[in-house]
Amino acid sequence: MSNIVETIKTDLTDAIENDKLVLPTLPEVALQVREIAENEDSAIIDLVKVISNDTALSARIIRVCNSPLFRGSRAIENLNMAVSRLGMAYTSNLAMGLAMEQMFQATSDMIDKRLRATWQKSTEVAGVCHVLAQHYTKLKPDQATLAGLVHLIGVLPILRYVEDRDIQISGIMLDNVIEEIHPRIGAAILQKWDFPKELQNVPLEYANLHREVPGVDYADLVLVANLQLIAGTDHPWTEVDWKTISAFDRLGLDPEVDMSEEEDLNAQMEAAMALLK
Repeated sequence: MSNIVETIKTDLTDAIENDKLVLPTLPEVALQVREIAENEDSAIIDLVKVISNDTALSARIIRVCNSPLFRGSRAIENLNMAVSRLGMAYTSNLAMGLAMEQMFQATSDMIDKRLRATWQKSTEVAGVCHVLAQHYTKLKPDQATLAGLVHLIGVLPILRYVEDRDIQISGIMLDNVIEEIHPRIGAAILQKWDFPKELQNVPLEYANLHREVPGVDYADLVLVANLQLIAGTDHPWTEVDWKTISAFDRLGLDPEVDMSEEEDLNAQMEAAMALLK
């Protein structure tokens, strides 16, 4: 079985290095939304027109607007009102992130469960990133949310590879492959998708517990969000002395304080995570 693991790793690594790995493409609605957001001549109505073609996406954006994170004095009843309240930049990043969910599905039960679990974790991390960015940094909460949603994007081609070849492999061994290879693949995907450079490095950097950078960045947010979500579990990272993790310092957070015990923050994190489900 260990030969299978090495074969998968070698095949995928060679494909990455020779630029032959088939990378996923962004859903069409996500591409259209980004194109509009990046066009200086675009107006809110242009964004509304594209998103309104996807009924499910429209409904979720309206729900986001009526959530505790964004709720105003007046309930939002339609997409035009929602985009007006959120703004074009926030709406486009949120729409792009939510549109990616359709990519995390497969035909085989085992791979489908894995993909859905990966998306579930990504949404939880994204929710915490949103709150961290809002309360502890000057980074953009919408970009922080997107960083959380894509930090595991490199898992997709690995699971597709296993599914397409009908490879029989244990969960533990598959985890080993994913842990070692997904960061490089994730960075390659975000580069192909022409994501902002500050997001392209997130898959590569978020698991580096002792990274040193001049100032807080989106990889820091994703790292700390992951740590917050594993607090109290038997995850290997819980065995590390979190006081040695400088990302907490850059965020101005005490690593010994469990954010889930801070009532207001916990409520906001729960709300943020619920938005993306």
